[in-house]
Amino acid sequence: MTPASPYQGQHLIADLHGCTRLDDAAFIEACLADAADAAGACLIETRLHHFGPGQGVTGVALLAESHLSIHTWPEHGYAAIDIFMCGRTNDLEAALALIAERLGGTVTRRTVIERGFNAAGLSV
Repeated sequence: MTPASPYQGQHLIADLHGCTRLDDAAFIEACLADAADAAGACLIETRLHHFGPGQGVTGVALLAESHLSIHTWPEHGYAAIDIFMCGRTNDLEAALALIAERLGGTVTRRTVIERGFNAAGLSV
């Protein structure tokens, strides 16, 4: 039996400002699905909650590799993005770029956190 390779992942957290269509749940759902595709991830399911007319959307795309999530504040043109993937070949930056482009926003802050064995300094 071959031992499992050590788990390694990245968690990208980003703030987008100047965004539009943040109250459009169907549009946000399509953005999440397309971002998963742009990252080379396998989409399992999307779940969204719309807080009402003119209000924001909270959504998550469940992926075989982990998840993408978004929380929107249309009254401020702001979206909080969370992209976590454990696939070694996934392109988190491509997912973020697609979301920013579709929402017409600017990434004002982004942080990448290394996750897993390598991040913890553990050896296998």
